Amino acid sequence: MSGILLFALVFWLAAWALNVVLARHPSRAVRLVVPVLFGAAVLLLWEGVTRGLGVPPVILPPPSAIWGALISSGPMLWADFVQTFLRAALTGYVIGCGSAFLCALAIDRSPFLQRGLLPLGNLAAALPIVGLAPIMVMWFGFDWQSKAAVVVAMTFFPMLVNTVEGLRAADRIQRDLMRTYAASWGQTLTKLRLPAAAPFIFNALKICSTLALIGAIVAEFFGTPTVGMGFRISTEVGRLALDTVWAEIAVAALAGSAFYGVVSLIEKAATFWHPSQRG
Repeated sequence: MSGILLFALVFWLAAWALNVVLARHPSRAVRLVVPVLFGAAVLLLWEGVTRGLGVPPVILPPPSAIWGALISSGPMLWADFVQTFLRAALTGYVIGCGSAFLCALAIDRSPFLQRGLLPLGNLAAALPIVGLAPIMVMWFGFDWQSKAAVVVAMTFFPMLVNTVEGLRAADRIQRDLMRTYAASWGQTLTKLRLPAAAPFIFNALKICSTLALIGAIVAEFFGTPTVGMGFRISTEVGRLALDTVWAEIAVAALAGSAFYGVVSLIEKAATFWHPSQRG
C-alpha cells in the first residue's frame, strides 16, 4: 500500500472519530465544522485512492487535477456559467415560476380552468426533456433562448401544482371568518390564503431551483453555440479531458447549491412565523 493511500485512510478514520464527537457538541458553531471536516476527508481519501492505486485520469481524476483545471480554465468556466446559469437557467426560472404563479391565481378563480388546465398540466409535466429540447432548439434557435424555454417547461408545472394546492390550504372556518369581516377576494388572498400557501410556494421554488440548472445543461446537449456547461461537458468528454469535465460539474454543483441556499434563506425570512421554521 502506497504512503499517500495509507495517509488518506488514517486521516479518514481520524476525521470520522472526531466528527462523531463534534456532532454531539451543544454549540452550533462547533457542529458547523462537521461537514467541512467530512468534505475534506472525502477529498483526501479520493486523492489517496486515485494516486495510490494508480487509477487512470480518464476513469477518475484526482481532486488536485480538478482544482488545477478550475484554476487554469477560469475564464472559460466563467463564460460557461454566464451562458448556462445566468442567461438560460435564471431567465427560464423567473419566467416559468412567475407565469405559473399567475396561472395558479387564475385557476383559483375559475372552475373551468381547474377542470381543464390542471389535467393538461399534469400531462405536460410528464413530457421527457430529451424529446422537448430539440423541438425548442428548432423553435427558438441555438442560443440561450431555447434553453430558457426548456427551463420554463420544466419549472412551470411543479410551481403551478404546488401553488394551486397551497391556495387550498386555508380551511373553511378561516375563510368564513374573512367573509364575516366583509373581506374582498383580494383581501382574503393577501391576508389569509397567500400566507397559508407560502410553504407550498417556497417548496416549489426550491424544487425548481435545481430543475432549472439541470434543464439548461441537458438542453445544451441538443445544440448550442460553442459555450455553456452542457456543451463543454459533451465536448471535453470526447477529448478525454475528464479533469475539465469534473471542474464543470463542480461549478454546476456549487451554483445549484448556492441558488437553493438563497431561496431557502428567503423562505426563512418570509415564513418565519410558520411552525416548520421554528426551532
